Amino acid sequence: MLVHSSSTDLSSRTLRFLTGQLAARRAKIGTRWRRLAVGRQALLALAHLRCGDTYAQLAAGFDIGIATVYRYIREAVEALAALAPSLAEAMRTIREKAFVILDGTLLPIDRIAADSPYHSGKHKRHGMNIQVLADPFGRLLRASPALPGSTHDLTAARHHGIIDALTEAGLKCWADKAYQGAGGPVRVPFRGRRLKGWKRRHNTSHAKIRCAGERAMATLKDWRLLRKLRCSTNRITDMVKAVHVLHHAST
Repeated sequence: MLVHSSSTDLSSRTLRFLTGQLAARRAKIGTRWRRLAVGRQALLALAHLRCGDTYAQLAAGFDIGIATVYRYIREAVEALAALAPSLAEAMRTIREKAFVILDGTLLPIDRIAADSPYHSGKHKRHGMNIQVLADPFGRLLRASPALPGSTHDLTAARHHGIIDALTEAGLKCWADKAYQGAGGPVRVPFRGRRLKGWKRRHNTSHAKIRCAGERAMATLKDWRLLRKLRCSTNRITDMVKAVHVLHHAST
């Protein structure tokens, strides 16, 4: 097997942050010895999350077993996921914004045709539905837990309590046509391809506002692991939470 070194586009600040979290976790559980030092474990986890390096690649690069790589990454992801804000905590930040942008995205997964709950008819592929809240500048405020890809965006937003939380806070929210019927503060464009007059102008201005939310989507997809997930679907929520925490730690 040939082994080569690699690099990530993350700052040393991100590495120090994760190293501190893992060091605190080791102290809490009373770890005496590990094959890798805490800083190396943090680097391993970042290489997996940011670059999408496989367990086999990481095992060869760090000279440890694949099972050890799995345990180290899972420990790091769980430590980070525990720091992710809940919807109630995120709403305290969102209330300070003029408005928010709500949108859904599909994180592709490696499932087969038989796994129908995970197949998105809209995207024509298997994946997990994530609801994203962004501020007017496209900064990621919160990413929801993952639901099967067949879940409609409006259904997912209601399931997570996002619509109710926005209504209670009285915040203006811009969303696409998938959220028709959400009511409350959620503003959506008019349906139809041949709109004229003020309705067409409304849809144009609406799209200009809502396009900022694509930056939040790009924030998630910058982490290559989320471009094609090959782990258990039960772990994807924690993966998204970990990425969210690391993103804010690096900015």
